[in-house]
Amino acid sequence: MSYKDQYGKRGYLNEDFLFFYLKDSKGEQFEYHYHEFYKIIIFISGKVTYLIEGKAYILKPWDILLITDKDIHKALIETNEPYERYIIWLNPKFLEKNSCSNNNLLTCFEHHFNYKENLLSLSPDDKVTIKNNLLQLENCCKNQLFGTSIEKNLLFLLFIINLNRIFIYTDRSFCALKIQFDETVNKIINYINTNINCNLTIEELSKKFYISKYTLMHKFKKQTGFTVHQFILQKRLIAASNLIKTGGSLSEISYECGFTDYSGFVRAFKRFYGLSPKQLQNKQSASK
Repeated sequence: MSYKDQYGKRGYLNEDFLFFYLKDSKGEQFEYHYHEFYKIIIFISGKVTYLIEGKAYILKPWDILLITDKDIHKALIETNEPYERYIIWLNPKFLEKNSCSNNNLLTCFEHHFNYKENLLSLSPDDKVTIKNNLLQLENCCKNQLFGTSIEKNLLFLLFIINLNRIFIYTDRSFCALKIQFDETVNKIINYINTNINCNLTIEELSKKFYISKYTLMHKFKKQTGFTVHQFILQKRLIAASNLIKTGGSLSEISYECGFTDYSGFVRAFKRFYGLSPKQLQNKQSASK
């Protein structure tokens, strides 16, 4: 089984955003995966724990999760209660395009990236605001009246503005009570994510974090569902894919993402994505 089969990409997004309301009792169990877009989950009801980058988020009604294109994640869903949620798939370039110098609509996602906080819990007043936003957006998505596409974009941007205001102006310290994680594994994941071009062998990591290789491997697998090698390789390939889309030398990109052997990089990339780095670069150029 390839890494793509085991921890693969799910879903495709060709629009600025897609909005879903879902309620089911199937208890579908997803494998670890990632998306090449951002995702917002607004949890309404059920019994669900979300695993994101080694952290377990025990969700309560109207909790919101922000997931970027670099986050490997999966949901653990109990089947005895319906799982109800809103899901938004988002192209971050749409928010970049609608931002200005002192009002960056990606602020809430950038905060997540900097502080490793995926969860946002709402106050009673914020819950009313967000509920109204989502109901308006849901109703708008159902009709075909004149100007609906413009109205849908405006309602979505209003939702994002309110989400950013909540992030900026409210105390999020109580969110920590809903998060379970191993502190050492969390530090190792943060180190990997910010030093993806470095020598990240198990030997080097065990020395740096003063932990035996066996304990490191056991804890990491238990917390993340990955071996250390699998996690590092997938993170390097995701980083390489993102860089390829911005242009540049493929050999320099492979080196920048921690690959010391270019031919090994090409083989791993093709096994994971189903096409070579050059094919992805050509595909990206053709779409411009």
